[in-house]
Amino acid sequence: MFGLVRKIKREVFDRTVYMEVFGDNRISYRVTVGRIIYDGNDIITYGIEIEDSRRKIKESIPDFSRDIEDAVDFAEMLISDKVQPNALYAKALNYLYISI
Repeated sequence: MFGLVRKIKREVFDRTVYMEVFGDNRISYRVTVGRIIYDGNDIITYGIEIEDSRRKIKESIPDFSRDIEDAVDFAEMLISDKVQPNALYAKALNYLYISI
């Protein structure tokens, strides 16, 4: 049986760069910090961005985690594996699979 599922889109406001590393493969890896409003409360959230300045490709997950340690650990894994922007979501699912 099928039913209607509503997903509330939560936007991240006031995003700023918490940490940025320019890798030897000429790709920028960033951890961002922002806030979302959930049930009337402000919640701090951390995101991940990867930008390839040569090919002008940028991918991001603006609300990756509420824990800074998880976001920085994931960014370090991306840097050490020299991940390209188009592989960000696959790596995020892999990280989620390992961390749970």
